[in-house]
Amino acid sequence: MKKLIIVLIFLALISPVFGQNNSSNDSSGMYYVNVPVERVYPSSEGYIVQYRTGSGAVVSTIGIPLSWFTDPSGAAELLRLPTAGDWPTMSVFYQDGKFSHVRLYVHRVKSHVTWGSIPVGTDLSRFFTADRESFDIRH
Repeated sequence: MKKLIIVLIFLALISPVFGQNNSSNDSSGMYYVNVPVERVYPSSEGYIVQYRTGSGAVVSTIGIPLSWFTDPSGAAELLRLPTAGDWPTMSVFYQDGKFSHVRLYVHRVKSHVTWGSIPVGTDLSRFFTADRESFDIRH
């Protein structure tokens, strides 16, 4: 019985060595920046997102094209928070320093204070770019 316990302890100590992932396809170059969202404005072109930067004193605005949510490339995801969820956030993912994709975590009820509306006829083209290379948030 003592030998069995000693063998089990030895296996428990040595097994993490074999559990390491040594593949060359690791995500060590992947990182993300998470920012609190103040307000989300849906439009026919996409979503305009106002978010807090740095120490939270500055509010910046960026547009996420609607095509990013529907393209097979999956450059953007819209995830609805649970009913008792935290304040909305936006996570921007980078792979080796280049933009990879964005996740927008929003309140599930559109009447929540974080959802806004834009007057009809407002020119929003300055917020949207189809170029994924230029999608960069201030943080």
